[in-house]
Amino acid sequence: MTIEFIDIIDSTPLVSVDLVIQNNKNEILLGKRLNRPAQGFWFVPGGRIKKNETIAQAIIRVSQAELGLTLNQKKGRLLGAYDHIYEDNYLNQPGINTHYVALGHHFLLDETPEIAADDQHSEIIWLSIPKLLKHPEVHSNTKAYFQSND
Repeated sequence: MTIEFIDIIDSTPLVSVDLVIQNNKNEILLGKRLNRPAQGFWFVPGGRIKKNETIAQAIIRVSQAELGLTLNQKKGRLLGAYDHIYEDNYLNQPGINTHYVALGHHFLLDETPEIAADDQHSEIIWLSIPKLLKHPEVHSNTKAYFQSND
């Protein structure tokens, strides 16, 4: 029996790392997503953790692939686990939603590196937290990293 990835998405949450990267100007790095879910929204970089990959390895892989940087888990701070539930899926198959348990990690950089958009993002920007929170195209799952849960 062959299990397709879409069947996994339909039956269980995926675990991912989100990289909340802040520069020395207190701006947050965002990419405009080309892929589903959250297509067309500004979002922090991130990606799912692969089978037998540690969180630290996933942070390195995702940061290198999406940013051209190598982030070290030990230099970041765990923000917590967040539910990211989307009504669609990467294949846009009807009736199948996507649920991530995203492990948000905050990284404070001493500078603002030049980062080019990768094949998952049409643009890259740095936004202040107040602008990020007010921007209608910043996804609510990204905004949640900066809102209190009181």
